[in-house]
Amino acid sequence: MHLSECHCKATTRLELYLLMHRFVTRAFRYVHAVAFTVNEINQSPSMLPNITLGFRVYDCCYDVTKSTKLAMCLLPGREKPVPNFQCRSRSPLASVIGDVYSSTGLAIARILGLYRYPQISNGAHIEDLSDKIQFPSFMRTMPNADTVSVGVSMLVKHFGWTWIGLLSLEKDVTRATMLLVRKHILNTGACIAFWEEIPALYSTTKLLYLVEVVRKSSAKAVVAIGPDPLLLPFMEEVARQNLTGIIWIATHVWASSSLLSVVDLSIVLTGTIGFAIPRGVLSGLKEFLYNLNPHRNPEDLFTKEFWEVAFGCTWTEDFTNSNNSTSEDYQRKPLCTGSEDLLGLKPNILDVNNFRLTNNVYNAIYATAHALHNLLSCRPGKGPFLNGTCANIHHFRPWQLLHYLKKVHFQNPEGDEVFFNEKGDPPPRFDILNWQRQVDGSIQHVKVGTFDYSAPEGHQFIINESAILWNKGGAQVPDSLCSARCLRGYRKAAREGQASCCYDCVPCSEEEISNHTDSIECFKCPEDQMPNERQDGCVSKPVEYLSYHEPLGAVLAGISICYCLFSLLVFLIFIRYNQTPVVKANNLPLSYLLLCALILCFLCPYMFIGQPLWWTCLLRQAAFGTIFTLCVSCILAKTITVLLAFGATRPSSKLRNWTGLKVPLCITIACSSLQLLLCAAWLILAPPFHELNFRSSARRIISECNEGSTLAFWLMLGYMGFLATVTLIVAFLARTLPDSFNEAKLITFSMLVFVTVWFSFIPAYLSTRGKNMVAVEVFAILASSAGMLSCIFLPKIYIILLRPEMNTKEHLMGRREKVKQKRY
Repeated sequence: MHLSECHCKATTRLELYLLMHRFVTRAFRYVHAVAFTVNEINQSPSMLPNITLGFRVYDCCYDVTKSTKLAMCLLPGREKPVPNFQCRSRSPLASVIGDVYSSTGLAIARILGLYRYPQISNGAHIEDLSDKIQFPSFMRTMPNADTVSVGVSMLVKHFGWTWIGLLSLEKDVTRATMLLVRKHILNTGACIAFWEEIPALYSTTKLLYLVEVVRKSSAKAVVAIGPDPLLLPFMEEVARQNLTGIIWIATHVWASSSLLSVVDLSIVLTGTIGFAIPRGVLSGLKEFLYNLNPHRNPEDLFTKEFWEVAFGCTWTEDFTNSNNSTSEDYQRKPLCTGSEDLLGLKPNILDVNNFRLTNNVYNAIYATAHALHNLLSCRPGKGPFLNGTCANIHHFRPWQLLHYLKKVHFQNPEGDEVFFNEKGDPPPRFDILNWQRQVDGSIQHVKVGTFDYSAPEGHQFIINESAILWNKGGAQVPDSLCSARCLRGYRKAAREGQASCCYDCVPCSEEEISNHTDSIECFKCPEDQMPNERQDGCVSKPVEYLSYHEPLGAVLAGISICYCLFSLLVFLIFIRYNQTPVVKANNLPLSYLLLCALILCFLCPYMFIGQPLWWTCLLRQAAFGTIFTLCVSCILAKTITVLLAFGATRPSSKLRNWTGLKVPLCITIACSSLQLLLCAAWLILAPPFHELNFRSSARRIISECNEGSTLAFWLMLGYMGFLATVTLIVAFLARTLPDSFNEAKLITFSMLVFVTVWFSFIPAYLSTRGKNMVAVEVFAILASSAGMLSCIFLPKIYIILLRPEMNTKEHLMGRREKVKQKRY
């Protein structure tokens, strides 16, 4: 039974180029991998008993026309398909393994699909071949191009490359793959710097042009797609011009190529990174290859040609007719003897440690064998075909074997799981390889990661960056950018008429940041944070309030406590000298009450200075307003008392009934109670509360008290101002009364200071924010309180302590008599 059987021969210009320049050892390895696998299956006691597999191998030489003719050879069996082509069939054709390249594999698949002949490719990757309508009998052990295109885009995104060059072979199938790569790269936000095509037919002019394009471009990451034999002339020109510093991104077509992994190309291809199908073990194949010898199989022209390439020798004309040797070669090269030792060759000659596409050949043949075995194991009446029938192993139809081939799911002898999905594709798994130059100049393909498109999201792309060596032998990831990366604190600004990856870096505005490189836009920090000096991160805003630890807060607190102690001292002096005429003549109970209220006034700033708390915010304005209203009420009562006392001295005056302590106390209580009721309503209906103000300043948080009701606050101040104004007017009218009973002048000055301070306070308060607003109010409290204390009590303290001779009843009465005499 033959896996493929036909013998067709043709020669093209491309084939001539390959024969003249390079013997492809990989294809040689595929041929013998087929022989090794078929032999292994035939020797298996459990696989296909009493059935022997056979095979024939043909070379399409990367030519679509030749592939089409070969496919036509396979179909008619004993008949002649076309002139000059003869095909023979000794047993049913099981399947066609190949071709390794997409273009030729596609041509074969179109013909074989018409008759449902099974075809398994070990290397064709274009996505179109997954279309079961166009290619119903095509299957493959190579993942399709769309999956590797996704892998390339993930690689580009992972390393931050945004300016990518594309090189593809000048063929439709390669162009289709590159379109997929381009689509997925663009989806990552990267841009395409150039897309050029490598000629399928050798052209020096075109190659020189391509090398110049790569040299002039600022793109340092270049994706190259195409078979390695066709990429070879371009890479040789790159090496000849010593074009280094390029990060070559290889697809699975050439990522593990031994043809390009030669010393001559190592300088320019070191650092290449790409996707290769997983490596197989294939126990025994290495020994099988090393046992090859042209003397054992003299009819095997491939082995003889390989021998010449591997050992740099030539056979005599009577042993073999060498196609790629000239008379000059015979003079230069030694004669081959056949006794040369394959074990002494460099490993990359046969690449016996890198069975990747070879492993695909191995799995494809085993898949066919398992399908045949399942067909052979069918039991009549339980078969998958009409009425439970089975196929005859000796005379089966192609579509019958195709049915079994689609359902195979097995482990090969090496333990690898083999199956096909509904599109005929294998599991999309790849190794990520890095080309690293060794000391001897050779290139080693080092596995640095994996890509499994079937894995859950987030586990598909795994790479070990520390294991990668880039094109200059360094571990630092090279850049491939149209514009330099925008540092943190800057944003990208697109250049008009250019690709989105070409941009200028613009600093973020004062209140914005960007905390990662290549930021598209700047953004604001959270409310409680602000940009740092470099504008590449957010830092916590300082919380601002009038603190005891800063100079302004400390000075105000110090002044407050000094005046409080001074008020207490005055209070004690009044108590000590409470029987002296100066103290007794000024309504002693009201003076005591006023001094107590002033002491409390000087303590009020301590509810404003320091970190605002919920209870200080709740009470400070109400306490301040109530205490100050009590002070003003006391002064108003004292002023009215002076008026009543002077009026009561006139004969038959009815004001004598209003003299005494009741009237001033009633005035004080009545005026203070109204303010107390107003503040109580304020605290109940719209109480003040503590808040953090993020709005007033972009650079700090203001810890402040929200008054709850602005109307209530201004009503409280307004009422206090109204009482002060009334007191000022009354005191001004009483300023000419006798000095002995008259505090009106002192009260006038104190109320003038009070009213001036608080009327000045209003615009100052409204024009400030934060701790300055608090400082303005504290200053107003201290200034107005100090004015009342100084103007009303300091003259009395002066007399009591420094002029005791004036602190007598006679002195006070004498002054009053002088005043009366002047009036009358």
